[in-house]
Amino acid sequence: MSALIRRVARQLPADAETIRTALLALRRRGWITRLNDLASRAGRLWARRADKETAAGTVAELAPADETLLAALEAVLAQRFRSLGPTPEAALEAVLAELTEAGQPALSADRHAQLAREVAVAFGLSGEDSLPFLDAVGAREARRRREQREAETAARSRKREEVARLRAWEKSLVEFRELPGLLGCQEREALRWIAAGLIPVARRIPQRGGRERWEFDPAELATLRRAVPQWRETDRAAVEAKRRGGPAAPALRLGKGAVAAIARVAALDRYAGHFATARALNRRITLVTGPTNSGKSHTALDALAAAETGMALAPLRLLAHEFRDALASRGVPASLSTGEERIPVAGARHLAATVEMCPFHLPVDVAVVDEAQMLADRDRGAAWTAAIMGAPARQVFVLGAPECATQVKRIAALCGDPVEEVSLRRKGPLVAARAPVGLGELGPGDAVVAFSRRDVLDLRAELVRRGRRVAVVYGALSPEVRRAEAARFREGDADILVATDAIGMGLNLPIRRVIFSTLRKFDGTERRELNTQEIKQIGGRAGRFGRFEEGVVAVLAGGGSPEFVKTMLEAAPLPPEDPRPLVQPDADIIANVAQEIGSDSLFGVLARIKRAVLRPDDPNYRLADLTQAMAVAGAIDGVAGLSLLQRWTYALCPVDERDNGVARLARWAIEHGAGRGVVPPNAGRLPAPERASRDELERAEKTHKRLVAWRWLALRFPAAYVAREEAHAETERLDRWIEDVLRQQRRAKLVA
Repeated sequence: MSALIRRVARQLPADAETIRTALLALRRRGWITRLNDLASRAGRLWARRADKETAAGTVAELAPADETLLAALEAVLAQRFRSLGPTPEAALEAVLAELTEAGQPALSADRHAQLAREVAVAFGLSGEDSLPFLDAVGAREARRRREQREAETAARSRKREEVARLRAWEKSLVEFRELPGLLGCQEREALRWIAAGLIPVARRIPQRGGRERWEFDPAELATLRRAVPQWRETDRAAVEAKRRGGPAAPALRLGKGAVAAIARVAALDRYAGHFATARALNRRITLVTGPTNSGKSHTALDALAAAETGMALAPLRLLAHEFRDALASRGVPASLSTGEERIPVAGARHLAATVEMCPFHLPVDVAVVDEAQMLADRDRGAAWTAAIMGAPARQVFVLGAPECATQVKRIAALCGDPVEEVSLRRKGPLVAARAPVGLGELGPGDAVVAFSRRDVLDLRAELVRRGRRVAVVYGALSPEVRRAEAARFREGDADILVATDAIGMGLNLPIRRVIFSTLRKFDGTERRELNTQEIKQIGGRAGRFGRFEEGVVAVLAGGGSPEFVKTMLEAAPLPPEDPRPLVQPDADIIANVAQEIGSDSLFGVLARIKRAVLRPDDPNYRLADLTQAMAVAGAIDGVAGLSLLQRWTYALCPVDERDNGVARLARWAIEHGAGRGVVPPNAGRLPAPERASRDELERAEKTHKRLVAWRWLALRFPAAYVAREEAHAETERLDRWIEDVLRQQRRAKLVA
């Protein structure tokens, strides 16, 4: 009653209809709750909150029965189904896709049949008229479930077999004390031959006091026993040569055996040799290091534009586009190649690409590899190792923060390439603010940095509530939306930018101050303090040269100590914890190891690579994390119709495990293997941007990310991923909608 009185009081003078309208508006909140309960009890997972809100809004009775509310919901659902496709088949697939993309569990057979009946009714099919449709979709769903069960069963079986084979191999290993008997030699000879690399250690198990227990493969030792006389003869020749002062005797090569053969065919310990084109060129590397806003790319891009042929490799699709634009501004046309798109330009002799798309067999005059500090990134560092080692150019410019110098020089030494280092200074000073900054003190040109999407949207909501115009940038946004939001800030349509550390790479913006909302972040493993490189890289976006005299780095009130920021800005570059570059297998390595071990199991091949190919103490390289690739392998190894290398391609697809990415890849792989087209993700009907909730925004962002994965696979498997125009159109629709949502500056619902 009190709420009704307040609502009517705002509309005085009021008549009976005004009071009735106000009472309906108040009661509809409770009806939405009732509808939510009724739909849940009926198992209608496809009834979204927006549907229930719309249904409640159509009810005109002051005290409707449950039947009345359900009838309103059914009418709304029927209208939505008809809007999702021209036929009941298309509408049903769209609803199922919506449920999948919303992270809902798969419908049971009964619920699937119930949904099919509701879709049929929405299209005017009832009774006998609906039977052909219901029979067809029922048979199709039964086939899908059967294929999925078969694939999962086969994958589990293959995984068990490979694990059992690995365990049997490990159980067969023998300790060092058994070596003399197996090889017919003395202990000191065995030690000498191990040190020379003639006897491979199959497994090294750390012990207390920094010691190791060495284990050896007896099957491999049996193949090496016949080489023992030659080794002894070589030893005697070496001793004699040393006594006479003559040239050393030639070293013996490692014989073929189980572990040795796998290591040899993978050759990850000789990774630089994989890049035959680069090794055939007389390459020179120019390492250009410097902080943000030091002009690292300017000289390299000038040299690239002046060359007859060249390539620019960037860490992000957005930055690949910027490289292409920078070349175009210098009068040089360039094609584009990223994980999800190809834009060839007729007659172009330059290429802008993401690092993972480096064409290793296309010789050019000049190559630029940007953001080389990514060598230390545990997820993508191996791509930078490959790009720097394998860029097939006579002149390679490597650009990065000062922290990358150690690893780049190490890579150059492994390649035998001369390296020249150019160290640049920042063009304008970067200083730490003396005091924390309150939200009320923020002004035009300020960028607030948070470390989660939620925090970014919370800060945006609070600033909008205070009447500020805000642009946002965070990782879940597409490059197109990030660019649009950056343009709003750059052109003055937004006073303040709120962003994650996504602005630390690319996006040259006129930022006056960078203000950290907190000086701690969760890095995927633990919550920790920001390190000096992070503060310099992100904070360095402040004070764009030519626009501001200096850049200021500050912390939001309550977010940490300004003195800590000052200390980090003044600290010397930190050397990498492990200077060895990360490496990972490619398709050739996968095929070679599979042939050597006689297995078609991707999981088995990756497990053997992880166990036997690169020693943990290899002096030059370290193996990249294969956890996600092995998870995908374990999920799709049982899919019929896909070759080993096709499954390896799926394992490389960029997906988010936290968003059911692996399970989604497995469903797509089953459709692909069966010779059917894979339907692209679809966000379905979207509310008007001014009515979008935060959940609906997140759902659209997730669908966009899934479209990125779909388009990535479409470039590699065009025969299975055929609806490329539809996927592109849906991507553009989501870009426009998300951009329109973020433009809304007077919203409460988005942040509810």
